[in-house]
Amino acid sequence: MSKNIYANSRLGIGVAAVLAISVLTGCFGPQGFTPGERLERVGDEIVVAGQLFHTGAPVVLWMDEGGYDAYRVECKFDPEVMHPKRQKNPKPNRYSSIRGHLPEGIKADVQSNGWSLEELQEHVDLFVIHYDVCGTSRQCFKVLHDLRGLSVQFMLDLDGTIYQTLDLKERAWHAGSANDRSVGIEIANIGAYKNMKTLNKWYSKDENDRPYVTLPKWMKKSGIRTPDYVARPARDEPVKGNIQGSDLMQYDLTDAQYESLIKLTATLNKALPKIELDYPRTDDGQLRTVAFDKSEIAEFSGLIGHYHVTKRKTDPGPAFDWDRVIDGAKALNGN
Repeated sequence: MSKNIYANSRLGIGVAAVLAISVLTGCFGPQGFTPGERLERVGDEIVVAGQLFHTGAPVVLWMDEGGYDAYRVECKFDPEVMHPKRQKNPKPNRYSSIRGHLPEGIKADVQSNGWSLEELQEHVDLFVIHYDVCGTSRQCFKVLHDLRGLSVQFMLDLDGTIYQTLDLKERAWHAGSANDRSVGIEIANIGAYKNMKTLNKWYSKDENDRPYVTLPKWMKKSGIRTPDYVARPARDEPVKGNIQGSDLMQYDLTDAQYESLIKLTATLNKALPKIELDYPRTDDGQLRTVAFDKSEIAEFSGLIGHYHVTKRKTDPGPAFDWDRVIDGAKALNGN
């Protein structure tokens, strides 16, 4: 059973083979690389159990310049500030390496040897979709990590940049009872509401009456990587819908967000095949807009909203275009 790229039990054999090749070819390394030569990523890879998988979307890892590192034990934006939960329970980590639903034999193996890709593929089968109610990924990480003492594997900014904060082998703290089986993503979007009061603060109209995101004055740094990016909802009008029995309205994600999310979803389906390309449906095939009970969620594998996990949540909201994501991911994977 192969382990991750940082802990290969056959490392000694591999080194011997490389040395043999170097004698024959006069260079060190199977592709002519020399010791100490720096290898660069393409910039679209995610990390799954220590292995890199291409997505085709812009990805910033926690180890990259400008990344968001959920492994860090101190606050990122003000290292001297301790959030209220940590004042009462000052554990520095915001994640767990062991997923609680593992059988004892697998749990003991993971505790001793770390995760293999094959083990992770067997035990992770949910992709939980959130909106962040923060507006940007930078603000999301500040609130989630620094202030609330929580974590999520991915954040998706307005311009389509994906930030990965943890290897997917880690159990992030983002969706309560679903954490053991899932990876999650916080999408930059201010959320869904019963009226337009909050939406009108976060969106303005241009001369053609088209909406775009206007960040509040107190947010002095947006963190958005694309210079002068204008974040427009994929649909001009707020989308109305009923979630958990409440009538809500919400502006859609940006097209850039959908494009990156489709590519990420397709990649997760390949890397973690038990995350099926489907979402919760009613008996007539329509999107389910209320929470699962424990037995129902235990039987489902695929993409779910935070509102499918608990009645207390409404994200990713009525504007989230499930079919656009699922159909797009299926097309990329040839389904």
